[in-house]
Amino acid sequence: MNISDSETIAGYLATMDLERTLNIADADLVFFHTCCVRDSAESKIVGRIGETIHLKEKKKDLIVVISGCMMQQPGAAELLSKKFPHIDLMIGTSNLSSIQDLLEQLIRNKDKKNKFQKTQIECFNELNSKFNENDDVLRSSWPNAWVPIIKGCNNYCSYCIVPYVRGPEISRIPENIINEVHHLLKNNYKEITLLGQNVNSYGNDLNSDWTFTKLIESISNYDYKYRVRFMTSHPKDLSQDLIEAIAKNNMVSKHIHLPIQAGSDKVLRLMNRKYTQEKYMNLLTNIKNQIPGVSITTDVMVGFPGETEDDFLETMDVINKAQFHNAYMFVYSQRKGTPAASMPNQISRLEKMDRISRLIKLQNSISCEISKKYLNTTYEVLVDNMISGEIYCGRTDNGRLVKFKAKDSNIIGSFVNVKINYNKGSSLWGDII
Repeated sequence: MNISDSETIAGYLATMDLERTLNIADADLVFFHTCCVRDSAESKIVGRIGETIHLKEKKKDLIVVISGCMMQQPGAAELLSKKFPHIDLMIGTSNLSSIQDLLEQLIRNKDKKNKFQKTQIECFNELNSKFNENDDVLRSSWPNAWVPIIKGCNNYCSYCIVPYVRGPEISRIPENIINEVHHLLKNNYKEITLLGQNVNSYGNDLNSDWTFTKLIESISNYDYKYRVRFMTSHPKDLSQDLIEAIAKNNMVSKHIHLPIQAGSDKVLRLMNRKYTQEKYMNLLTNIKNQIPGVSITTDVMVGFPGETEDDFLETMDVINKAQFHNAYMFVYSQRKGTPAASMPNQISRLEKMDRISRLIKLQNSISCEISKKYLNTTYEVLVDNMISGEIYCGRTDNGRLVKFKAKDSNIIGSFVNVKINYNKGSSLWGDII
């Protein structure tokens, strides 16, 4: 989602005759698009901003701009501008469509000493007033294309800051999505990924019969060779009709990312996840029964406030039973302004690190065993990148990453058949046949 936002921003900047440079020292404008979902991301961006101080000293007319979720936190923009007074402009999540006007205004307001005025802050308090459309998105991920369909979130998980910095859910007009997908397919994009904090909620605010399932079906019947993916699904909202649509449609990838977050019902209640372990596992069984060859990945959090050793062992048990192909595993990070940040019984860093290491060890062993089941079988792979030299990679229909050798540099963007010969942990390696 951050990549998609960044491509949109790059599109706005390109309409101002700005060109991307890979060397920051050559830049006339440095644009940081931030994320504050986890503390590590926020700490990283602060370090990167600090690196531009010496650049500004050398190039007085350099423009430094910061946008994104981090700016929407109460008081964050003001604190950051005091810490880094060399920042010229701060833009909130709902202001991206005003980038050109804000930059032009900024340049006009330079004083005679060729210095910019104090940091300009443009962050709307009213989030998600509309869905920003930009026909000039500067895409950087061909043959893959990221297509936002819904932004914001109504779930208010107790650990998550997204509803506070992105606002409530707002669905994009379906005709705009359909037209964008058709345009991408005509321009030889081969994989369309629909994006949203909770894609299953798509259409709930449109006062129409549009649902996520209907949208999936509407963009999966073109006469092209392509795939449709989506992320992310919330377990409480993934419907039976969506499962059936994925099962019967060859264009839709047989991969579902379904965050469980925890295996303990007590912890799930504290997280405000609105489902139980039993409901999640029943949904998982239903998906596997109806979609042959499906791969399911997940998110798992350890060290949530109040999580006991027994609670953690329940999570370990669920992971063992679920047999996820892969998992994004992380420790709970306090985010100021969320209910969980002020909950009692915060877990020590030592306990968190012990639990995450045990969880990673278990999931890695599961992923490795699942990978062995792919050996000596052939899968259609969409080649999307060159790793190094003659080593390329791509994904199967069910989302498994495969690495292989190829001498033809024009192979990126092609569908090829790869026989899986061996695995390194969860990584699959094979040969084109």
